[in-house]
Amino acid sequence: MSREKISKSENIVPGRKPVFELLQESPHHIDTVLVAREEGGLANIVALCRQQRVRFRLVPRTELDRLTPGAHQGVAARMRPCASADMEALLQALPTAPLPVLLALDQVQDPGNVGTLARTLYGLGGAGLLVPKDRSAYLGGHAAKAAAGALARLPVHVAVNLGRALRAIADHEVPIYGAAAHGDALDLWQVRFCFPCVLVLGGEERGIRPGIQSRCHTLVRIPMARDLNSLNVAQAGAILLGEMWRQLNECTAAG
Repeated sequence: MSREKISKSENIVPGRKPVFELLQESPHHIDTVLVAREEGGLANIVALCRQQRVRFRLVPRTELDRLTPGAHQGVAARMRPCASADMEALLQALPTAPLPVLLALDQVQDPGNVGTLARTLYGLGGAGLLVPKDRSAYLGGHAAKAAAGALARLPVHVAVNLGRALRAIADHEVPIYGAAAHGDALDLWQVRFCFPCVLVLGGEERGIRPGIQSRCHTLVRIPMARDLNSLNVAQAGAILLGEMWRQLNECTAAG
């Protein structure tokens, strides 16, 4: 989807709790907070805007209705565009992250999935996100809401070409693991991850593209006890990252 075709509501985070959390944790990522004149109980958000020096506007509730579908509860935050983190800086910081894993998303196009993955990655101590510039979810309001503030705190590198970015990472001798469902992939419970590393997750329908798979050193699959085509990418990512976190902490405790 081109940037010109993105809905105006894509960079809007609605709701009292998400806006309050953003004001507390990532005020520099907010452009403007829109507050409905007719709505009560929002004095704490207005006060926090003043405290954090975030611009706010009192607007008719109908303007919020127009900008964001669903329950906005009388308040919404318009986010600043997501800036791309420097890849070299991201790689230098990778070994020092609590969970030294860089999560690469190959054409994951649902902003809710990206936001949920960012929330899981941040909570487990991951180093950052790597996403392609094209055919990827827009990192606006919908993704930010699902991330509950995590997306604003994670470094995100937007790669013009994901394959080239992974090749550059491999040149730094960083192992790259890819999630795959086919039989050639190794069973997750039999894989011993090496850190720091990269984990690649594929799009919702087709998984990792063949060209991106060829950049992965090891393909990993999640074994299923029952017949099921596949897991949601956010669910699969949570399982994989959770196992990575377990192994890292097991090694730390043993050492």
